[in-house]
Amino acid sequence: MKHGKQPERRTFNQDRFEILIKRQRTGKATFNELTELDEIVNRDPAIREIVLEEMQETNIPKPPQANDIPAMQKPAKQNILEKIKTLMSRLFSAGGIGFSAPVTA
Repeated sequence: MKHGKQPERRTFNQDRFEILIKRQRTGKATFNELTELDEIVNRDPAIREIVLEEMQETNIPKPPQANDIPAMQKPAKQNILEKIKTLMSRLFSAGGIGFSAPVTA
């Protein structure tokens, strides 16, 4: 008496799909193999349903938690004096953009 596993009936498309998916996941699939994989998925409704279910499971985004969202803060208003100070500090700390220091020998 054999108590082994029952043989699984598979079509050529199912076998070829498994082979091509493995090659795609390892990054070894050629363009022609990817095209064949696309044709199999579009042609066979059972395989298409499997692919859509897998995509649905992996693409469900988790809702963001309340503490994950940073609160928006308004930028501090600068008066004219502070704007001039920041402009001057940028000009002189930029390392001489457009200006060259005189060279003394």
